[in-house]
Amino acid sequence: MSAARADDVTRLLNEWSEGDRAALDALIPLVQQELRRSAARHLRRERSDHTLQATALVNEVYLRLADQRSAHWQNRLQFYAVASRLMRRILIDYARRRRAARRGAAPRRIELEDAALATRGPDFDLLALDEALDALAAQDERQARMVELRYFGGLSVEDTAEALQVSPSTVKSDWRLARAWLRRFLAGRASA
Repeated sequence: MSAARADDVTRLLNEWSEGDRAALDALIPLVQQELRRSAARHLRRERSDHTLQATALVNEVYLRLADQRSAHWQNRLQFYAVASRLMRRILIDYARRRRAARRGAAPRRIELEDAALATRGPDFDLLALDEALDALAAQDERQARMVELRYFGGLSVEDTAEALQVSPSTVKSDWRLARAWLRRFLAGRASA
């Protein structure tokens, strides 16, 4: 995103925070492409027969964002982080409803790799990852936020550092620690 466009996003976020409803309508076309990329990243980690499409996920995020009455946006990175968190929540709710609809089926196991937190395909269990992130947040809120920003939001190390107001080296260190912690948690859950 160009610096001018990033500035426009930040300006519109500030106007929206001040109650200008038209600012949200002007903001959406500027962020639509990035939100669709984020939605596509989320959905690539889902099972291949997932019925939710990127456009529907972005539309649901838009509806939830439009419902925000007292949001105080600091910058575009915070906005994308919140949007990514909303996407995660929507997909988790969707997975819970699907699991409830097929009661009695065994939960899918999640495997972790060094390059990513979770594998794609039939062994991926978003609910297990959500439970693991909640447990991590109880121990280290910053690491959990960092995982959300990096894994779900697709932010770079530098953007994550800016969003969390820490150094890039802290993000790299936290990323290694969080992945190791999540692997242990999920391995213990799988063997239970």
